[in-house]
Amino acid sequence: MRIGVPREIKVHEYRVGLVPAGVRELTAAGHEVIIESGAGDGIGLSDAEYRAAGAAIAANAAEVFGRAQLIVKVKEPQPAECQMLRAGQVLFTYLHLAADPAQARGLIASGATAIAYETVTRNGSLPLLTPMSEVAGRMSIQVGAACLQKANGGRGVLLGGVPGVPPAKVVILGGGVAGTHAAEMAVGVRADVTVVDRSVDRLRELSSLFGASLRTAYSTLQSIERLVREADLVIGAVLIAGAAAPKLVSRAMLATMQPGAVLVDISIDQGGCFETSHPTTHAQPTFVVDGVIHYCVANMPGAVARTSTFALTNATLSYVRMLADLGWQAALESDAGFAAGLNVHAGEIRHAAVAEALRDAL
Repeated sequence: MRIGVPREIKVHEYRVGLVPAGVRELTAAGHEVIIESGAGDGIGLSDAEYRAAGAAIAANAAEVFGRAQLIVKVKEPQPAECQMLRAGQVLFTYLHLAADPAQARGLIASGATAIAYETVTRNGSLPLLTPMSEVAGRMSIQVGAACLQKANGGRGVLLGGVPGVPPAKVVILGGGVAGTHAAEMAVGVRADVTVVDRSVDRLRELSSLFGASLRTAYSTLQSIERLVREADLVIGAVLIAGAAAPKLVSRAMLATMQPGAVLVDISIDQGGCFETSHPTTHAQPTFVVDGVIHYCVANMPGAVARTSTFALTNATLSYVRMLADLGWQAALESDAGFAAGLNVHAGEIRHAAVAEALRDAL
């Protein structure tokens, strides 16, 4: 199979769909890999390294899309990329369609088959979303700490405090992969950390994992209102696979927060879990509503692109091999969890949660 990897064109997106080691695995199995020139430059991977691994180098994206049967990317296709997709071609990447009806329309019009990393399942988990959730969770504490600095408009609070001065209060909404990694980082810098979740079993697991260094709270409107009011930093880490994120923090709650407090919305790819969120970019990552700083970058892991790319390829490579070895239909038929990744085919939305989220928008 001919596998194409274009250079990512989203603002400040430096990740790439495959690293040279992944290319070598695919070419050794008899497949052809076409990499757009410069696709790996942002993370220090040269065209020469890709050539040495067996890839052919294409001059531009049009050549990649024109020649490849399978397109492997990182981020959702931008409008210009949707126009290069065609019927019979397979796209394998993050899509996050529930919050992006314009992209959904572009994919439907293309006739291509689009398989989304974020809805592939395995034993109740999301194996292709997990590595980026790990990265985003850890990053959320870094960026939140920076936003809290007074020069950046924040309250001027150090997350871990110092002897005689209390630490910052960090509230994490969601105890899944991203929330757990955010908690690990926040606990590590000695912040006052509370994780909110609607699963009592998950709260028990987190309590056992972190002990007295972490507080847990069951998710109710009252508990969220109280915790957000007192928080210096709130991390939104809620996910419902394929569906739009629930709005857990309302505009009214912002009025009760301390000026210079910070919200970091990891859930923004799925529409965000704060009512006042809207997607931002690494070029302009924050905005302020009612004195509260919002960080809502829709491709957070792109800021640590090298780490993110290698982590992503580790997770996706076996699935790319399945698609290349078997073809997309046989690959999905052989693995029900992989089949859950199918979002668009032959001009139709094929994932139930995505279809429901987009029902009134298409």
